[in-house]
Amino acid sequence: MLMARTASVACTARAMAVRTWEHVLFRSADAGANDLSMDPNNPRILYAAFWEARRTPSSLTSGGPGSGLFKSIDAGDTWTEISRNKGLPKGVLGKLGVAVSGARRDRVWAIVEAEDGAVFRSDDGGETFEKLCDDRTLRERAWYYHHVIADPRDPETVWVLNTETHKSNDGGQTFATFAIPHGDNHDLWIDPNDPRRMIEGNDGGACVTFNAGATWSSLYNQPTAELYHVTTDTRAPYRVYGAQQDNTTITVPSRSPLTAITNAEYHEVGGGESGYIAVRPDDANIVYAGSYLGYLTRYDHRTGQARSIEVWPDQTLGAGAKEAKYRFQWTFPIMLSPHDPNVLYVTGNVVFRSTDDGLSWQTISPDLTRNDVSKFESSGGPLTQDNTGAEYYGTVFAFAESPLERGVLWAGSDDGLVHISRDNGQSWHNVTPPGLPEWTLISIIEASPHAAGSAYVAATRYKLDDFQPYVFKTDDYGSSWTRISDGLPDGVFVRVVREDPAKRGLLYAGTETGVFVSSDDGATWQPLKGNLPVVPIHDLLVKEPEGDLVLWQPTAVRSGSSTISVPFASLRRRSPCGWWRRARPCAT
Repeated sequence: MLMARTASVACTARAMAVRTWEHVLFRSADAGANDLSMDPNNPRILYAAFWEARRTPSSLTSGGPGSGLFKSIDAGDTWTEISRNKGLPKGVLGKLGVAVSGARRDRVWAIVEAEDGAVFRSDDGGETFEKLCDDRTLRERAWYYHHVIADPRDPETVWVLNTETHKSNDGGQTFATFAIPHGDNHDLWIDPNDPRRMIEGNDGGACVTFNAGATWSSLYNQPTAELYHVTTDTRAPYRVYGAQQDNTTITVPSRSPLTAITNAEYHEVGGGESGYIAVRPDDANIVYAGSYLGYLTRYDHRTGQARSIEVWPDQTLGAGAKEAKYRFQWTFPIMLSPHDPNVLYVTGNVVFRSTDDGLSWQTISPDLTRNDVSKFESSGGPLTQDNTGAEYYGTVFAFAESPLERGVLWAGSDDGLVHISRDNGQSWHNVTPPGLPEWTLISIIEASPHAAGSAYVAATRYKLDDFQPYVFKTDDYGSSWTRISDGLPDGVFVRVVREDPAKRGLLYAGTETGVFVSSDDGATWQPLKGNLPVVPIHDLLVKEPEGDLVLWQPTAVRSGSSTISVPFASLRRRSPCGWWRRARPCAT
């Protein structure tokens, strides 16, 4: 979240060995320091870029009076603003990047988001600037990228990172796209002693070159997958499925006859980077997978064909939510009925149902959100509009059908409402927990496998600067609710809660720091540790009849994997889990 309330540039106090920090430059409560470059020829000369930005669940702003460029010549003790020096844009400034050349004294590059933005260069230490390349591809989605890096040995070579990687050999006058193993590029380190050796960071991981980029190391040696939700199939051994941020969907086996689960055993299943996945229980070759803006496919592993089955095949990329007929969240629910594998549900701002494999769709609910039209405007201003679907708001974010009573449907919105239908979608009733603050995101609804009227809700408010855990339960179809998160740590929010299908009241909660378990229906909680790292848990499920707890962790930390499963008979005997078994997907 870009919520820099006290962001600033800070320098280590003299002779304190980084034990204390001195506050030396502050712009505003709406702006943070986003780039800092030290002159390799004189470490007392520093350049700092400030960026005014705010991101809410329904909007993004990049630019304003807090954005600017500053210079210090005394190691950060004092600063002079140079944002309006000759040659730089005069209007509203957005995000800026800055880099000092180590090969030519007083040469500074800046990339500036502005109406007349471009790559700029100064050859007099920032006193004046020359406008160079204004190719729009260097500055697209400036808030997400926007980095400039100077070659330490060649004064004419400079790099710009964005969706693609760009390189200039003429001082920044022109740029050419440079091949990197993955898109969405965020950082580049160039060895000051040997510029042929570089490390580049992108949304696929990190890659290394020893020959100035002629070849790069593989991304397939890093467990860097970021995954949203988890599901399994009915094979034996079963396979685990998820969608990887900025990559593809993926499925891996839960175990292998080999000594390890290898890359050769994974494959894609249609869909895209951000979606839910549903696998037919009667035919595990058929997989329904989604992505942002309502993209939805039916994949058949026998043929390898993925067929588009979107509810409303209208591409609204680049447009605000108000332009869309239906609003789909970045990761919208896709569910098969536990009573009939021919019934497929997906949700936008309403609930849709298909009984013919996605060939046609029926709307079975009204708008189940607050439908606040003020939150459907185009996102990204005041300079660069940015509408990828991430800020589409007022959507059904969580959905479940009771596994015990057909037609009992639960829906939770990202703007804080919970609804139930007890007649298969013919009518809906608002049963939002009274103790739930407004605008809370309903992350997961778990329909109890033990009682048709029981359900659990995990909700989050971290995007609103509230990091408390919100978990609720009902035993009467939502007529009343009990908050059951009091035993969870303060400041550790919960994204998912599941009930054990074999033992009523045995709950598992995926939090920002790991997994917690309750054996008394949420009255008390204890952490599950063992060798599970401290890592956010975005989703988990209980896989029967194998007796596994399967979870996605969004990025591997120490454990070396993104998929983890554990046999948990010990949990049903109310003793803590001691170890985790890892299923490792391809690191892409």
